[in-house]
Amino acid sequence: MKKLYVSESAGFCFGVSRSVKLAEEMLQKNDKQCFSLGELIHNDSVVGKLREEGLSIAAKAEEIPPDSRVIIRSHGIPKSEYLVLEEKGAEIVDATCPKVKNIHKIAEEASFNGRIPIIIGAKEHPEVVGICGWCSGSKVFANSGELLKWLNETDENRQKPITVVFQTTQTQNNLEEIKKILKKECTNYEVFDTICRATSIRQSDAAALSKKCDAMVVIGARHSANSVHLAEICRQYCSNVQFVSSADELDISALDGAGTVGITAGASTPAWIIKEVKQTMTDEIRTEGTAAEKAAKVDPVPESEMTFDQMLEDSIKTIYNGDTVTGIVDAITPTEISVDLGTKHSGYIPVSEFTDETDVPIDKLVKIGDTIEACVMRVNDAEGTIMLSKKRLDAVKTWSVVEEAAEKGTVLEGTVTEENKGGIVVSVKGVRVFVPASQTGLGKDAETSGLLKKKVRLKITEVNRGRRRVVGSIRAVQREERRERAEKIWSEIEVGKHYKGTVKSLTGYGVFVDIGGIDGMVHVSELSWSRIKQPSDILKVGDEIDVYVISFDKENRKISLGYKDPSGNPWDKFTATCKVGDVVKVKIVKLMPFGAFAEIMPGVDGLIHISQIANRRIGKPDEVLSVGETVDAKITAIDTEKQKISLSIRALTEPETKSEAEHQEQPAAPVSEENAVVYEVSETGEAKGTVPENPEAAE
Repeated sequence: MKKLYVSESAGFCFGVSRSVKLAEEMLQKNDKQCFSLGELIHNDSVVGKLREEGLSIAAKAEEIPPDSRVIIRSHGIPKSEYLVLEEKGAEIVDATCPKVKNIHKIAEEASFNGRIPIIIGAKEHPEVVGICGWCSGSKVFANSGELLKWLNETDENRQKPITVVFQTTQTQNNLEEIKKILKKECTNYEVFDTICRATSIRQSDAAALSKKCDAMVVIGARHSANSVHLAEICRQYCSNVQFVSSADELDISALDGAGTVGITAGASTPAWIIKEVKQTMTDEIRTEGTAAEKAAKVDPVPESEMTFDQMLEDSIKTIYNGDTVTGIVDAITPTEISVDLGTKHSGYIPVSEFTDETDVPIDKLVKIGDTIEACVMRVNDAEGTIMLSKKRLDAVKTWSVVEEAAEKGTVLEGTVTEENKGGIVVSVKGVRVFVPASQTGLGKDAETSGLLKKKVRLKITEVNRGRRRVVGSIRAVQREERRERAEKIWSEIEVGKHYKGTVKSLTGYGVFVDIGGIDGMVHVSELSWSRIKQPSDILKVGDEIDVYVISFDKENRKISLGYKDPSGNPWDKFTATCKVGDVVKVKIVKLMPFGAFAEIMPGVDGLIHISQIANRRIGKPDEVLSVGETVDAKITAIDTEKQKISLSIRALTEPETKSEAEHQEQPAAPVSEENAVVYEVSETGEAKGTVPENPEAAE
């Protein structure tokens, strides 16, 4: 064994490191008994060390005494366990990995929306058990084969709405296979790449390292899913692979014939175990080099002892592209910033390489005398200038921020800088983040150009530092915010409450309105007091309107909304201004075999029975009247309960008798059902009616 390589990504991931750190901090308080639900992480050495420091392990929440401090393991727990702990009055310290938390939200939302959550992972693994505890009706499949088998059981399975998530330690190969199956077999699916980016990087590094090494050592616990996957990946490319949990299990003799040996470790393996394994192997390596070569090595000259010539040479040292330099701002123009680097070259930063905020004057962002750190883009020895970029240096620093955001699922803010066929590009502190068109939050046919130069909030869904590729989702933020707003509305909703909403879609029977996270429906009958043919006569998609709650059903998540102003009820206006015996001008709006419907005022119609159209017998109303014609008519009856009005033209052509005058002053006598004129107006405003068997009786 002559060379030893250690993977840079080996060891604790962010989630595991965070959970161990939280546990250590809680144990240092030493003010109450500390428990963890199950092993905090999958590493016996770390768990044993924490147990020695006072951390007890409980299998279920019911086993934990009241008022204890409980540290939630990095793999997460079911929602029901939280409820038990809250009832016990326990102090909950949630060390669940942020990536796992994100899967909980996705699965819970899918279940809430009537979809079937499908988890790809190990059914008995604590992480998967925890995910299943945040949703109902979930199914767990270990691989693509099991999923395909379930889909082929019935045609109904392929048509069901499913949401697929992955255990964070799954492999990218498994994910790609699942995507192909879903695309081919399913009609209603959505898939979320929830594999931890740190896991993907670790797996990629392990594959690359195992390809160039004669032997590989994988460090991790046997029950750690990500460590097991690492060993499987290494065995694909290297025949000599050892899977150990500590230096004690290492078989040095098996490495004797290996010229190069690689070391990688799972996410639950602490640095001190990796160091022990490395040290054990290093002790066996026969280092090359003679004593004379070692003796030739000299220490650098201390800065305090540097000669004047050395310091002068340092001040005029050559600067190369890609170097990081620091300077003082000595001039600012609308197009660039001049920077004194203390060298023979003059540095400058184009405004476009300083910031994405092009709408803000540059002198508001930087002042003369400010110290600026930037990277060298181009050196021009002929002109004695150096072109610098602050954005690119910021981008390098921001990579760690972006990677952490991907791990934690936190929200970042950026500016949309360009659009392309597949989506848009958002600059997040200098890092280019690609947002696919489907994740912009816009409608299917909406133009992405409308987002240019706008600030947006997004989540990072994929980071590949090697390929310098970052993918984000604006829609994920909008979905989470919408869900939070929806829960707030449901907790505060009440009949009569007013909301400002946006028209989302139109149907023949009404309008769907987004009131800030929830869609409610305004029935066509609640759109206007006047007669309308269809909702589009009044509203269009995108209109912002004021609505109020008529009724709601929390269980089925349905809301009925009103749009027309109750104070504008035309019937109230009619009864306030008209009475029986009044003569009014009316407009004929519909002719029926038994009479004519006439509009007295917008929203109020009356019926002129065929016997009341003329002072002679007629066969059809259109012999005398036509639609759109305006005539005088007398109000002969008002049914306040049914909101119906009877009109008569004939009454204006015949002299009023005493008995008729008295009849107008008295309530109308009941009319038998067989002689009554029956009419109504449908919800769409269409007049309908039936003529009595003996029309003359209605006179």
